[in-house]
Amino acid sequence: MNPLKSPKQKVADKAEAILAGAMQEFMTCGYAAASMDRIAIAARVSKPTLYSYFQGKEGLFTALIQQMSQSDRLLDEERFLQHPIRESLKLIAIDFLDKFSGEQPLLTLFRLIIGESGRFPDLAQTFVRNFEKPIIEKMSYLFAHHPDLNVADPEITARFFIGNMVHYAIVQEILNGRDILPMERDRFVDGSIDLIIGGN
Repeated sequence: MNPLKSPKQKVADKAEAILAGAMQEFMTCGYAAASMDRIAIAARVSKPTLYSYFQGKEGLFTALIQQMSQSDRLLDEERFLQHPIRESLKLIAIDFLDKFSGEQPLLTLFRLIIGESGRFPDLAQTFVRNFEKPIIEKMSYLFAHHPDLNVADPEITARFFIGNMVHYAIVQEILNGRDILPMERDRFVDGSIDLIIGGN
């Protein structure tokens, strides 16, 4: 660790290392079998230090979800409202699908949540509360206020748009349906936008 870093930066770096260790452990063992001891080893911190940053596995899992949520750079009101609606929606859709592709951390986390949701419904609710809900609320606002649009129910439109993206990611990436239900991503995105904006 760089001795010239501020105490605040050192704390942030240690939290980042702990979250990286937790992600590695969750990916390898799942939520139920994940061990705080192994997370501490992976993060190269002591167990008391681990607990001083995060109270337990649920706290770590919540922090990972929040970390993923903070990267939604395209859900920016000013950028969305000042650009043509088709351009804005395409940027958001592609950014969203990029996060749910290949071995991206968000896809891994989502796969884990789906697999553990039966035994740990609180984890699934944590994901909905910290990731899905803010996106739906922001998209609802954007659909309600974009000057090129006049939708009857902005929340339904937002749920339709985001739900479409989630379904595509689940079928293509999590269920490995690319060969069974092939669909080129740009065609899917453009078609989804057409359903919302029509001739706009």
